Amino acid sequence: MAEQAETLRRTPLSRDRVLRAAVALADEAGIESLSMRNLAQDLGVVPMALYKHVANKDELLDGMIDVVVGEIGAPEVGADWKPAVRQRILSAREVLQRHPWAPLAIESRNMATPAVLAYLDAVIGTLRAGGFSVDLAHHVMHAMGSRVLGFSQELFDADRRAGRSGRTEPAPPAALPPEVAAMFPHVAEIAMAASHDDASVLGQGCDDQFEFEFALDLLLDGIERLHERGWASPRRPH
Repeated sequence: MAEQAETLRRTPLSRDRVLRAAVALADEAGIESLSMRNLAQDLGVVPMALYKHVANKDELLDGMIDVVVGEIGAPEVGADWKPAVRQRILSAREVLQRHPWAPLAIESRNMATPAVLAYLDAVIGTLRAGGFSVDLAHHVMHAMGSRVLGFSQELFDADRRAGRSGRTEPAPPAALPPEVAAMFPHVAEIAMAASHDDASVLGQGCDDQFEFEFALDLLLDGIERLHERGWASPRRPH
């Protein structure tokens, strides 16, 4: 192992090596731990050596996002639009689960990176090849939102809203105080429904993968019905 590490340190720096080392560092310790100094230390170089390959921290982050998005698998050749889009999105979700810092990093960018643009272009291309009008494809992408990249902004995901990444096990939902449950009975019902029995294969709390696929399939089924009806958005008067 020591020889392997030494060999890696002696390998000449390249942009790809810098970006992949940064991704590995973020995966291991979280994106908040990433700095040019820490990355240089991991690579066994002085920080200034990194600037020959990335101009600054923003460019580093953009490159890291592109490395991650580049891991998303393409659908099977010849697949119909619906299974192709579903397969691509679930592949994206699998990739982003390996890199739990990536969703917030993607959201933090003012402009989409080249790999993100290429990915979105491919998804839209699949819809267009499936006979979707530009109008319907446009609205589908709005409806999918971040889900098309394999993640969603969950309403009850406090850890994600707080900016924490890489949760290992979801915390069981806290019981609502009786007086709050009495005031908001429907919220209380949902909270109780989310508390699965300890013996359940899902464990305590909602199963994130199931909920993601459930919502994705609802969207895809609805989109399919609109497509079959030849749906078009209402034209607004000028």
